[in-house]
Amino acid sequence: MDGHVIDDDGYRALRDAIVSGELLPSERLVEEDLARRLGLGRGAVRMALVRLEHDGLVERERNRGARVRRVSDAEAVEILEVRAALESLAARKAATRATPKDVRELRAILREMRTKRERGDLMAVSDANAALHRRIVEISGHETAQRLSGMLISQIVRFQYRTVLLPGRPERSHREHAAIVDAIAAGDAEAAEKAMRRHLSHVADALRDRTESFGARGAARETG
Repeated sequence: MDGHVIDDDGYRALRDAIVSGELLPSERLVEEDLARRLGLGRGAVRMALVRLEHDGLVERERNRGARVRRVSDAEAVEILEVRAALESLAARKAATRATPKDVRELRAILREMRTKRERGDLMAVSDANAALHRRIVEISGHETAQRLSGMLISQIVRFQYRTVLLPGRPERSHREHAAIVDAIAAGDAEAAEKAMRRHLSHVADALRDRTESFGARGAARETG
């Protein structure tokens, strides 16, 4: 088998394990254990860890090895702010490029999100959410936005799931996503850009409010 394929397999397997939460923040990543688990050589695992460090998913320390990088609440909010800038640009471009087939795909993902939400499967809603955002960036044809947005989404997928759990947030999120897709379907670049920026700004606000709320509760416990 081609060495590049093996390296890519190891990278994808480790990346999926981190993004899904199978490997937890701050968990040590031992090359020998990972090689055995994935059925790969240690060299392939080492190359995968280097790539994941570049993605911001792994941190490596001299004489201490690698571990899953922990993203703070504050950094997660910053990442959402950067995504709002990147993906609003992508939504604008997608509105000028989307074919009828593209629009059907986006509406199918929206329907899937609604079905999963009504069933109470919020993890699946979060996965469909990521798929919708990824597809919009793909439709835009903007390769730089696609690369950077994909990296940022990987870093905060757990935080996105956390915001989905907030009361009323899944319903509001669905309306915001529908507005984005409707604007893209209508070929309205300006409306698509504004709808995407508004949506991701609201997600950042929800995470910020949740963080502040938990901080206040912690302080109350300490003083109570």
